[in-house]
Amino acid sequence: MVASIILAIVIGYLLGSIPCAYIAGRLIKGVDIRRVGGGNVGALNVMREIGTTAGFAVFFGDIAKGSLAVLVAQWLGLPLIAVFFAGLAAVVGHNWPVWLKFRGGQGLGTTMGVLLVLAPIEFAISFAIIAIVIFFTSNARLASAVGLVFLPLIIWLFGGELSLIVYSIALPLFCVLKALTRLRADLASAGSKGNFIIDRQYKPWQRRK
Repeated sequence: MVASIILAIVIGYLLGSIPCAYIAGRLIKGVDIRRVGGGNVGALNVMREIGTTAGFAVFFGDIAKGSLAVLVAQWLGLPLIAVFFAGLAAVVGHNWPVWLKFRGGQGLGTTMGVLLVLAPIEFAISFAIIAIVIFFTSNARLASAVGLVFLPLIIWLFGGELSLIVYSIALPLFCVLKALTRLRADLASAGSKGNFIIDRQYKPWQRRK
């Protein structure tokens, strides 16, 4: 059992380490996504700097990494706590990928993939909330935060296990802590303060001019 748990965690980390955003930037534009736009190795930066289709491909790729990590752990027949660690390992891999000298993204897409498998119906409702907030604010970060804040409550309303409720709080919070430095830098810039709630410059799926 111990060997299977270690295997699941290693596989989860390696899956999370696949730098979808970096690969998209290199293949499509021949650029290092870490050196353009906000420098984040994530779907939103790809969408703005490389293109809409590439951004969505990276977004679903990041989700797939988290989902696969959990599915592999479940396939190995591991207890729920071990599955949780495998999902966390995928997020850690995305945030600190070995292939990019441990400089990765913020892990929200991969976190969504983990939670999608663990609570599919509840996550679908949470994702609908994210879509609605994006529609009205054009702010992908705010929308993701709002949707993930509601997810533990939705899981509780559906009678989910306490451990899953706690995990659905802790995993997004882990991503928030990783993103604090970038968030502080964004708030320090005069241009972004006015767009903290409603992004008036462009929709999340629009490229920068």
